[in-house]
Amino acid sequence: MRIALAGTMLAVMVTCGSLAHAADVAAGKQKAEVCIACHGEAGISQIENMPSLAGQPDQFIQWQLVFFRAGTRKNEQMQPVVEPLSNEDIRNLGAYFASLTPPKAKPDENPDLSAKGAQAAKGRRCAACHTDNYAGGKAIPRVAGQRQDYLLKALHDYKSGVRSGGGMAAMASVAFSLSEEEIEALAHYLAHL
Repeated sequence: MRIALAGTMLAVMVTCGSLAHAADVAAGKQKAEVCIACHGEAGISQIENMPSLAGQPDQFIQWQLVFFRAGTRKNEQMQPVVEPLSNEDIRNLGAYFASLTPPKAKPDENPDLSAKGAQAAKGRRCAACHTDNYAGGKAIPRVAGQRQDYLLKALHDYKSGVRSGGGMAAMASVAFSLSEEEIEALAHYLAHL
């Protein structure tokens, strides 16, 4: 009887807790107005080295905002934007950006480079975390269709140890062993998926 009652109480707490903390996409859209200047209308960046956020997994967005807010991940432009965000704001922003349509891949003008990138991705087992279609999931980012210049920057930052935050150990291990040619090919391949 006690076990059944405890189980029921736990289920009620989890259900009520998840309802109380459900994300509000509309509130996230309103809060994202400040993000448009850099990350673009509908989360699709038009600025060099600035990532597109549209279609990124909800948890990935949330974790990155938490890392920026805590100062674990550093960026001069992001720090003042995220400092005032509440946990609810972060949940809402994650839900909003996850609800947007991801950027469409641009036509591949260099399929030979993409083939080399596909080989590098396969050799480094990138799909093991980023999924077979590189759409990411949970706290793992979508890299398919991301800006090529941003992917280059991110891989270089992981390789040099400049970037920290979620996945740092796994990404540093992968990026450290990549040659410059492999980095260029991998970024090109992923951007054109």
